[in-house]
Amino acid sequence: MIAVEVVDLWKKFRIYHERVLSLKERVIFWGRQKTEDFWALKGVNLTVPKGTTVGLIGRNGSGKSTLLKIISRILYPTKGEVRVNGRVSTLLELGAGFHPDFTGRENIFLNASILGLTRKEIKERLDEIIAFAELGDFIDNPVRNYSSGMYMRLGFAVAVHVNPDILLIDEVLAVGDLAFQEKCLAKIRELQHRGATIILVTHAPKQVEELCDLAMWLDRGEVRMQGPAKEVARAYAEFVGGAAG
Repeated sequence: MIAVEVVDLWKKFRIYHERVLSLKERVIFWGRQKTEDFWALKGVNLTVPKGTTVGLIGRNGSGKSTLLKIISRILYPTKGEVRVNGRVSTLLELGAGFHPDFTGRENIFLNASILGLTRKEIKERLDEIIAFAELGDFIDNPVRNYSSGMYMRLGFAVAVHVNPDILLIDEVLAVGDLAFQEKCLAKIRELQHRGATIILVTHAPKQVEELCDLAMWLDRGEVRMQGPAKEVARAYAEFVGGAAG
């Protein structure tokens, strides 16, 4: 069974080169602003079988995060199609879905409800989420006072305890102390054993080798290579090492 299918996907952004500051200027220069079309993704195809972990790898600006946001329906394609089968849990940006004036506990209810849990389901998992996040008394403080690592702890704790069919992760494993990173990796492996489908964006070839079954290397919006994770990760590592040299 296919969990995620991406078919001939294209995504265009319009870049404005002149910044218009006032309403008057907007009216005067309407339709005459200099713009440029930027294609973040160009004809991308990806098939993710159910229960597979896929790594998306590539340099900054290659289109990895854009692809993940389209799969999660935060963004929509310019052309092409994305088919998703199952409950999706996303961890794309630190604090995404959090309200800065709410406490950590209140944001668990907010974020988990966005991810599709009922209030009853959240209550049943609340203690487990709080324990996993390891925030102590900070759980009842407004999240605006949280560090980036604390944001990550709380966001990750909520995302993985939704028990998703499909988990989308964008770079967040690079944040936080080493012990908590190991705890997150252990949780990911637990989800893998349960049969979850995971799509992971990372810059680390080693992480792709250790965690993923398949990988896709994106370069300037195009697929440069895809296939078994170890082969793609090693090719990318050689490329980055050669470019750095």
